[in-house]
Amino acid sequence: MPWIQIKLQTTGAHSSHVEDLLMGLGSVSVTLEDSKDQPLLEPPPGATPIWDDTTVTGLFEADIDTDLVCAALRGNLGTELPIKVEALEDKDWIREWMDSFEPIAFGHRLWVCPSWKTPLDANAVNMMLDPGLAFGTGTHETTALCLRWLDSADLQDKIVVDYGCGSGILAIAAALLGAKAVYCVDNDPQALTATRDNAERNQVGDIIQVFPPGAMPQIQADVMLANILAGPLMSLSEHLSSLTADGGHLVLSGILQDQAHQVSATYARWFSMDPAAIDGDWVRLSGVKAS
Repeated sequence: MPWIQIKLQTTGAHSSHVEDLLMGLGSVSVTLEDSKDQPLLEPPPGATPIWDDTTVTGLFEADIDTDLVCAALRGNLGTELPIKVEALEDKDWIREWMDSFEPIAFGHRLWVCPSWKTPLDANAVNMMLDPGLAFGTGTHETTALCLRWLDSADLQDKIVVDYGCGSGILAIAAALLGAKAVYCVDNDPQALTATRDNAERNQVGDIIQVFPPGAMPQIQADVMLANILAGPLMSLSEHLSSLTADGGHLVLSGILQDQAHQVSATYARWFSMDPAAIDGDWVRLSGVKAS
């Protein structure tokens, strides 16, 4: 049976209202998507992260009166509201979605592979992940920058901290690349659960430990990873420095190009900072803690 999908663009604040309207008008399902490739980093505890610019799509049976649905939406949301109506052929949409993800290489050794795909190189370091809300697949520049740094580093028997772990993608990469212990910190319980699950899937659950911020032990890390945002990175600078051993490496991301100088200057109190690595609009900063 063919289907009809009706798409609207809205703000994150209004997306729930639009979702409720579509369901009330007979939609059999509603999906929300990022309209502008916005990363979701460090949501408040218990919050469900949502994008500032969100595309909301309602899926309807083919016999729906689209004129009535669109009129009702405009009556509630404004007459100038752009609405896109599309016919959709019947498919196995779960299979379509799964097929859209392919293994991705980060550097020379490390691959991120959806768990239902066969790794392209059985001898590589293959991280198996399921894409989902609490985490990404490494495709965003902020994560990719960190994964490439990890691929190039000697992590054998190192102690690593992933501060703001999200999915645990960086932590798992570090464990697979030889770290002897990885401490993961996040203020979102969903992220801690996702990290545990992904660690077990990749058979590194004995290497990775997860903590909310207040429970993090005062360890001395050989590598400090933090892929969050510029503001939190600057406010956490002294704390992250205190968790990093003398001679230890610092890797920061989630930073826009125009924020890089200020973040780098903040950490230069404790670290010898390297030139920024750039990917698109985003920056990775790295450095070594002074002895």
